[in-house]
Amino acid sequence: MIRYHDQEWGKPVHDDHRLFEMLLLEGAQAGLSWNTILKRRENYRKAFAGFNPTKVATFTANDKRRLLNDPGIIRNRLKIDAAVTNAQAFLAVRNEFGTFDRYVWQFVGGKPKVNNRRTMSDVPATSPESDALSKDLKQRGFRFVGSTIIYAFMQAVGMVDDHLNACSAKTRV
Repeated sequence: MIRYHDQEWGKPVHDDHRLFEMLLLEGAQAGLSWNTILKRRENYRKAFAGFNPTKVATFTANDKRRLLNDPGIIRNRLKIDAAVTNAQAFLAVRNEFGTFDRYVWQFVGGKPKVNNRRTMSDVPATSPESDALSKDLKQRGFRFVGSTIIYAFMQAVGMVDDHLNACSAKTRV
């Protein structure tokens, strides 16, 4: 967890492949701890074709059955179905905007929103930006993209910097 926090969490991500990975993992995390998913990340990578949205979008009923029997991931039918649906919607967004990156980053004006957080209790579960992105994603057919999940996604990919002020990983502006 420390390595993930210090080296990944909150660092701006502009690679579509990585954005899809984090969207899939954040959806899988719903109702669970992030550590539960992080420990299974490599299993998810294997199970979901290296987080390749083009491949995941073509997963069949047989692929979904295989995933439901994979002890290395969270075997939740709704989350597995959502991963495939989201891959299809991801490709549609990428086709419309050129990149998924261009689409999602518009919700924070194209640059990280650096917050001034002193304590963990200062960090909200949602924001107006996550509300807007969540609503738009849902309208585009995405699932498991409620505002809380999307705020966690935005934090993970550096769209929002919620590192505490005393944290050495904090973006300094």
